[in-house]
Amino acid sequence: MHSSNSTKTLIATLLAAGSVIASNGAQAVPDSPSTWEKCAGIAKAGMNDCGALDGKHACAGQSSMTNSDQEWVYVPAGTCEKITGGVVAATKPAK
Repeated sequence: MHSSNSTKTLIATLLAAGSVIASNGAQAVPDSPSTWEKCAGIAKAGMNDCGALDGKHACAGQSSMTNSDQEWVYVPAGTCEKITGGVVAATKPAK
């Protein structure tokens, strides 16, 4: 019986450790972003969000080059500068 109790204790300890690790990992992932920014220079060809910064086209999915500095995608605010090649694109004020 000693072996059975040791096994149960070990399993309980591992489950508790797993719960702590899982709860710590959940805190590292942010909630859904409340603000977004345009991030230029990171979009794959055909995967851009809306029009090119230079006005070359006006629709999403029309970029012809990967990582063009004129093509952008929305990312959570504060993320763009963390991505290699990402540049926060200035937004025009709403009229």
